[in-house]
Amino acid sequence: MLDVLGLEPDDERVYRALLGRPDSTATLLSDLLVVSRAHVDKALSRLVEWGLVIGSADERFTAAPPAMALGALISQRRDGLRVAEQALVTFAEEHRAAMTGSSINDLIEVVTGVDAIRHRFLQVQQAARTQVRTFITAPFVAVPPDENTAEPVAIRRGVHFRAVLDRAVLAEPGIITDAIDSLHNGVQLRVADQLPMKLVLADTDLGLVPLAVTPAGEPGAVLLHRSGLLDALDALFETVWRTAHPLQLSGTGESETTIEHAADGPTDLDRRILALLLAGLTDPTAATQLGLSPRTLHRRLRHLMDIAGVRTRMQLGGHAIRHGWVETH
Repeated sequence: MLDVLGLEPDDERVYRALLGRPDSTATLLSDLLVVSRAHVDKALSRLVEWGLVIGSADERFTAAPPAMALGALISQRRDGLRVAEQALVTFAEEHRAAMTGSSINDLIEVVTGVDAIRHRFLQVQQAARTQVRTFITAPFVAVPPDENTAEPVAIRRGVHFRAVLDRAVLAEPGIITDAIDSLHNGVQLRVADQLPMKLVLADTDLGLVPLAVTPAGEPGAVLLHRSGLLDALDALFETVWRTAHPLQLSGTGESETTIEHAADGPTDLDRRILALLLAGLTDPTAATQLGLSPRTLHRRLRHLMDIAGVRTRMQLGGHAIRHGWVETH
C-alpha cells in the first residue's frame, strides 16, 4: 500500500511489524518475517532515514507514530507533486511556443502498435489540464474503457471528462457497469447513432486519432499537436456532442429477485431501462446489459406505462422526458 510513497515491500513489512512489536532487534524482525537479516538491515536503514523508525543505542528499533511519520511523508510527496504540476504548465507553455511555426512533421506524430497507442492514449489524458473529450467506438483495440487508469487520476486533479459513445458500444459486455462508474465519478456521457472515428482530445493542445491497421497487421494512430486539423476535430466533437443523446444511469442496481415496483414513479432500475431504450438499444440487448430477463424488462415497461397513463412506447418516452424520469440535456 505504501509503494506510492516510495517504500519497498520489505520496508512496509518491517514497519508494520514494528507497529505491533516496538523495541525489536533486527534479528527478531528477521525471524518474525522470515526475511534475511541483510534485507531487514537495508529496510531499517531506509526507514530510519525517512523518519519512520527510531533506533536506539543498543540497536533496538521502534516505529514512529503513523499519523506523524507517514503524514509528513505524504505531505512531502504532495508538495513534490504540486511542484511537478507547476513545471508541467511551464513546459507545456514552452512547448506550445516552440511549436508555433513548426513543420508538418512536428505537428503530427505517427504511432504504431497496440502498446505504443495505449501509452500515448494514457499520456494524452495525463497532459490535460482542464478537459478531456473522447469518441468511444468498438472494437476496443488498445485500451478498453474499464482499463483506462488515467481517467480517475485526471478526475481527481480536477480535469473534466466528456465522452460520446457510439450506440453499438452499449451492446459490449460490461460497458453499462463501466458507464455507471464513470457517471458516478462525474464523467458526462452521451450516445450518438454512429461516430466517424475514435478520438481523444486533451484541452485544445493534443489529439489522438486511431488509423486503420497497417499492411504489417499492426494498428496505427496519429498524435496531433495544436494545428488547424486539431481545431477541426475540436469543432467536430462539439457538433456531435450537441446532437447526441444524454446517457444517465443512476442508482446502484437491483437484482431481478428483489425488484419492487414504486407506486407513483420509476425506480433507479426503471430509469436505467428507459435511458438505454431511449439511447436506441433493443429490448434483448438492454435486458442483457442490466442482468434482466426480457420478460422482466417488458413487465417493468408495462408498469411504467400504467403509471404514466399511456398506451405506447413512444408515448412513454415522451412522458418520461417531460416529467424528468430521464435526463435530456
